[in-house]
Amino acid sequence: MGEKEIKKHVKQRYSKIARGEERSCSCCSTMDMTMEQARKAGYSVEELKSIPEEAVFGLGCGNPTALAEIKEGETVLDLGSGGGIDVFLAANKVGNTGKVIGVDMTPEMIDSAIKNAKKGGYDNVEFRLGEIENLPLEDNSIDVIISNCVINLTPDKNVAYQEVYRVLKPGGRILVSDLVTKGFIPQEIRRSFQAWSECVGGALPQDEYLNTIKEAGFRDVEIIQKHFFTEAGMDERLIGKIISVQLKATK
Repeated sequence: MGEKEIKKHVKQRYSKIARGEERSCSCCSTMDMTMEQARKAGYSVEELKSIPEEAVFGLGCGNPTALAEIKEGETVLDLGSGGGIDVFLAANKVGNTGKVIGVDMTPEMIDSAIKNAKKGGYDNVEFRLGEIENLPLEDNSIDVIISNCVINLTPDKNVAYQEVYRVLKPGGRILVSDLVTKGFIPQEIRRSFQAWSECVGGALPQDEYLNTIKEAGFRDVEIIQKHFFTEAGMDERLIGKIISVQLKATK
């Protein structure tokens, strides 16, 4: 499996989700079920009501904005911003003196997020097309970086975290929700494009994932929440082996 092939299939799936041709999970056949999936990931009813409904795709494995301690006036970057759910929640926290930038590699997601921003009247957000391994941002320009079940989608997590480190200001922090593994994952799943696009095929063992962050230069790398990840229709070989982690670190 080549990096370009993996990205191609990931883009195809998320393009379909953005266009409404595919739901984020097999159980999300209606918007109500999509909202329920988002609540299970950690979003409160109040948070979901405070942003455009169309920004919620039921994607993600956590709620990084709830744990990132985002402050008024800060500049926040959301990696893999999708329809903009975490961008808009962060925008509510940084206020008019702050700014939130969403980066996504899928043009359809960027288009959707821009429409949602206009609908919600957000003047303190911006969406940019780009890849995590080559972020369209200047060095040392971001106070806080958040990401929700996205970094596991990239084939080169070392480069991704090096880029995260590059654009973060000294003393800046990251709060990432992601999936990691525990135990043996069958090669059939590791080599499945569908499994990659569903955030499972590319998930790293927990210790390897944490070491990737440390090797990029981050300090105080810490898991602050974690739980076993399950989903309707999940391959039984993965039960008890996929963990949703919420972790933080500082530059």
